[in-house]
Amino acid sequence: MNEKLKADIEKFKARLRVLRRPLRKMLRPLRYLHPKRYLTRLDRYIIAKFIGTYIYSIILIISISIVFDVNENLAKFSTYGAPLKAIVFDYYANFVPYFANLFSPLFVFIAVIFFTSKLAGNSEIIAMLAAGVSFKRLLRPYMLSAAIIALLNYYLGAQIIPHGNVVRQDFEALYKNKKKTLSANNVQLMVAPGVIAYLQQYDDRMKTGYGFSLDKFENKKLVSHMTASIIRYDSISDTRYHWKAQNYKIRTLKGLREEIQSGEMLDTMIMMEPMDLVFSEGQQETLTSPELLRYISKQEERGSSNVVPYEVEYHKRISMSFASFILTLIGVSLSSRKRKGGMGLYLGIGLALSFSYILLMTISSTFAINADTPAILAAWIPNILYAFIAYFCYKQAPN
Repeated sequence: MNEKLKADIEKFKARLRVLRRPLRKMLRPLRYLHPKRYLTRLDRYIIAKFIGTYIYSIILIISISIVFDVNENLAKFSTYGAPLKAIVFDYYANFVPYFANLFSPLFVFIAVIFFTSKLAGNSEIIAMLAAGVSFKRLLRPYMLSAAIIALLNYYLGAQIIPHGNVVRQDFEALYKNKKKTLSANNVQLMVAPGVIAYLQQYDDRMKTGYGFSLDKFENKKLVSHMTASIIRYDSISDTRYHWKAQNYKIRTLKGLREEIQSGEMLDTMIMMEPMDLVFSEGQQETLTSPELLRYISKQEERGSSNVVPYEVEYHKRISMSFASFILTLIGVSLSSRKRKGGMGLYLGIGLALSFSYILLMTISSTFAINADTPAILAAWIPNILYAFIAYFCYKQAPN
């Protein structure tokens, strides 16, 4: 029995040896996908330093921010009776990623200038350049790290953080005295081409409107007029735009003839949603980027004037990701030279540049919302300006 088993094992090994060669040929192209083929030990060393220092700076600064925020809002939390579970999981669990992503360019710059100045102080940068590594080649692991951070920041800002902002803003409305707008009066909007809806009053808590009318026009002539004393959005429906009208009346005009239909309850589809009727501060931060695009497109078709904050938010999420590359280049250029007097002056210059970048981003967004500046231009002006500053710093860097 043992002899037979050994013979079977030998046959199986022989078959494996036969299949090994074609299998190696099939898997040979995969070696080009291995990261070590493109990343040297120097690249991996710098990337590990960059990412590690970036995470460390986030933990350090956000921890300090939480301490100050707790100190500022503790009285409000106790006054409004905020439970500990809601404070931890609804507020601070969403507070941390929101502000970490918001100030990510600052954290990138601090990480770069901190560990690069340390490398320069230990003469490691000098040794790299003396070994034949050009400054442009030295920038490769920095830019690769910046790309990883930029992609992560964009994904978080476009897909993950908006969902957390909904929970955080609801908490602030309940326990921080930042009341959300929950009602609207005299709302009029175009829900479809030639279709105008009007609500005398709308309550967002109940998803209910009062004094509703819906007018349909064809060739600038009124063809249908619907009124309802109460209209309520069906939030549990499987389809969107599902409304229930109470005490409705529909007048259909056909030339000189008029047809009237009335009843107590009518299920109807109207191309509007509760978020189209009530606008609260920071609402654009609660929408993912695909939702922002759909909302902007829908509001532009209606001719709405409140679309600018949503356009600014959409373009700012993209432009903030590119800020990682710009501030990384500035940070490396300023801190890669070894100086006798230390890095105090250049660290101060770099921090001033990074803070002024964030300030300019805020100012340009405000101008876009309150003035006639195009949203895409306002979002990209800081990047364009600081790209020239980064190029100037790069030209002054050691070679």
